[in-house]
Formats: sequence, C-alpha cells, structure tokens
Amino acid sequence: MSRSLAGALAHNFLGQSPRWYKATLCLFLLLNPILLFTLGPVVTGWVLVIQFIFTLGMALKCYPLMPGGLLMVEALLLGMTTPQALYDELQHNFPVILLLMFMVAGIYFMKDLLLFVFSRILLGVRSKAMLALLFCFLSAFLSAFLDALTVTAVIISAAVGFYSVYHRVASGTNPREESDLDSDHDIAQLQRDDLQQFRAFLRSLLMHGAVGTALGGVCTLVGEPQNLLIGHEMGWHFGDFFFKVAPVSMPVLAAGLVTCVLLEKLRWFGYGTLLPDNVRDVLAAYAAEDDAQRTAQQRVALLVQGLAALILIVSLGLHIAEVGLIGLLVIVLITAFTGITDEHRLGRAFQDAMPFTALLVVFFAVVAVIHDQQLFTPLIQWVLALPTEQQPGMLFIANGLLSAISDNVFVATIYITEVKQAFLDGHMSREHFETLAVAINTGTNLPSVATPNGQAAFLFLLTSAIAPLIRLSYGRMVWMALPYTVVMGGLGWWAVTYWL
Repeated sequence: MSRSLAGALAHNFLGQSPRWYKATLCLFLLLNPILLFTLGPVVTGWVLVIQFIFTLGMALKCYPLMPGGLLMVEALLLGMTTPQALYDELQHNFPVILLLMFMVAGIYFMKDLLLFVFSRILLGVRSKAMLALLFCFLSAFLSAFLDALTVTAVIISAAVGFYSVYHRVASGTNPREESDLDSDHDIAQLQRDDLQQFRAFLRSLLMHGAVGTALGGVCTLVGEPQNLLIGHEMGWHFGDFFFKVAPVSMPVLAAGLVTCVLLEKLRWFGYGTLLPDNVRDVLAAYAAEDDAQRTAQQRVALLVQGLAALILIVSLGLHIAEVGLIGLLVIVLITAFTGITDEHRLGRAFQDAMPFTALLVVFFAVVAVIHDQQLFTPLIQWVLALPTEQQPGMLFIANGLLSAISDNVFVATIYITEVKQAFLDGHMSREHFETLAVAINTGTNLPSVATPNGQAAFLFLLTSAIAPLIRLSYGRMVWMALPYTVVMGGLGWWAVTYWL
C-alpha cells in the first residue's frame, strides 16, 4: 500500500514532466540547504537564481510557476528572504500586476475585431511581401498599445481557423464541423502538396507577426510588462517612455520591417512561400459565407470593440489613469454594450493572464532574495566602474544574453532595481540613469527574439495548437528568427552605444 502511494505521489509530482526533470528539481531542493549551511547565503543565492533560470528555460517541459514556486518556498523557509520583503516587492510593483489582471482581459474582448482585421488582410492582399509587411507592422502597432500575448493569440486564432477550414475541405468533410486536424490520411496527393505549401506560408506569417510584437512592444509603456515596470521605476508616463526609447526603438522598427520584406523577396530562412491558389479560393468562399451570415448584433459588437480600442489608445496617450484601470474600463464598456453578462464568459477572459500573474509573483520572490543577499551588487559595481560611454552598451549585451535564455520580465526587474539603487546612492546623474534604463528596456526586448524562451509571445506560439499543425519546431523557430536577431540586436546595441 505504501509503495503504491509513493508511486502515485511520484507520478503526480509535476504531472507529465519527464522523469529526469522531476529528479533534477528534487536534487535542487535537497542541495540548497546543504549549500546554505556549508558555503553561505551568497553562493546559495546565486545557485538559486541559476536554478530558477533553468526552470524558465525548461518552460516547455513544465510551466515555471510550479518548479520555480517550490524553489522560492524553500528560499523563504531557509530565511534567504522574508514574506514581508516579498510583500514589499509586490506593493512596489502593483501597477504591473494590475496591467496583467485587467489589460490582458480587456483585450480578450476585442478578439473578434482583431480577428476580422487580420482575416481581411490575409485574403485581400495578393503580394506575399506586402502581406508579410502588413502582418508585421500591424502586430507591431497593436503590441505598442495592447498586450503582445493577446495579439499573438489573435494571429494564432486566425491561422488555426484558416488551416482547419482548408484541411477539412481537402479531407472531404464539412468545414464547419469538428475533425481530426492532425491526420492527413484522407487528403489526396495534389491537395496534400497544397497543404504543405500552406503550412510553410502560415509559418512565415506567424513568425513575422511574432517578431512584430517584439518590434512594437519595445516602443511604449504598455508594450511589454517589463516596460511598465521600468517606466514605473523611472516615473515615466506613456509619452515620456515613448520619446525616451525612440532613438533606439524607431530605427530598429524600420530595420525590422525592411528585414521582413527582404526575407520574403530573397526567400531565405524558410520565408517566401506563397499562398496556393486552391487554398485562397477555399478560404475566400468560406469568408464570403461568414459575411453573409453575420447578424446585426455581431456587426454592432464589432463597432463597439472598435470604439473601445480608440478610447483605449487615447486614454493611454493622455495617461488618464493607471494602465490596469484603463484595461478595466475597456472590459466594462465592451461587455456592457455587447450583451456579455454571464460570469463564466467574463472568467474566461481572465484565464489567460492569471498563470503569468502568479509567475510574476514568483519573479518578485527571486528579486527579494537578490536584494536581501545583494547578489547583483558586484556586477552592477563592475558595470558602473567602466567608462560612462561603455556602460549602456554593456548593459544592453548583458540583458540581451540573459533574456535570450530566461524571461525578460525577470531580467529587467533585477537590473532596473539594482541600477536605481546605484542612482539613489549617488553614483550617477539622472540623465545617465535614464540612459541605462533605456539600455535595460531595449536589451531585454530586442535580442531576446533569438529563442522562444526570451519572448513570451514566441513561447506562446511554440506551445500553441497551431505549432504542430504547421510543423513549427523549436529549432525551426530559432532558425527563422536568426536574421531578425542579428538585425534587431546589432542595430539596437549600436543605437544604445552611440545615439543615446
């Protein structure tokens, strides 16, 4: 009986994660107390940070909240930080939590409008280079005002919708009925060739869209969670943030859009595949049928969502309230005027944001450990000991490398907190502090497109339902992101070093 219970406990521990991953985490939990009592809290603190970064890097094996949370519970029990220190971190960063709670949920209710726009673009533009440019630019524009994860989710929803329609038609089934999208057995060879080409076409569009969220996300206060965190530390409002970051973000945006067009024209790195004519005909017929069946209530709902989007942009630009509260305003307006009164439908909007909100609390627990043990103080002192003109470039590189293998919110939280403390201690001027803040923001946003681990939107795409359908693997994603990584990372470093 005891053996069966032990086996059940081992099976339940971290669920479907591989055995080696479970064993590794158990080793971490056993090792940390030994290190604390033999080598001291500083060494143990660094080991704990590395362990936490490992859980972020292995996000595809297990969502980091559970393993990272266990590590942080152990840190609290070992006295490496205190519950009060964690609570103080949460209070200080409450605007970021508010953003995730309400803004992501607010944008959820705009999905129909965003899906409508992306669908019209895909079917209305024949030139693949122009289509890719529009997808990239529109994703960048939306991500500058909305949440990058939500924009990515909309693009994924559109791609899944288009893929399922053609797959069902090619399989001889009703395009409006559920079917097995994983199997190609019922598809004829000619249609199978079109399907393979369609997969490559969707892969390239989704990658352009995901990169677009990074290009736009770096530009504004609400583009990424770490932007709001940095802006909060600096006391920047929406307009302040935009103009401070613009010397880096605007050239990188222009270069990213040029790279998008060149990749399609040159057909490098898996880009350039065209939409097959047979697939276009099927999708166009389906869209026309949808338009004919759209009710008056659905058309009014699209109009309400459009007006809410306009109110959102104006409210953010004028900074009439904290960003999270503006998100709550969007929720109230859209639900009140589109007939959404059911508690369960409201709850679904919050479902996507809550796991990451909980994970963010764990991030702040790690930050509390770093503060209490002063882990990053020597590193920051080394950077500040460099000549002033070299410091922004070095911070950009340090943030970029760490963000590519970890989470950029985590990295930004650590660096901006340490740099602000150095400013408060009188080690730099306000002007130089702002320059370093821009370097931290752009360093966590731009080079992190190198891997799915670095960008939440990339990781979301890789773990979504569409990835296996269009054969988008981790390695292929890294390969397709490589030219963007070189351009965005290289130009970003140059701008931070020589333009700021």
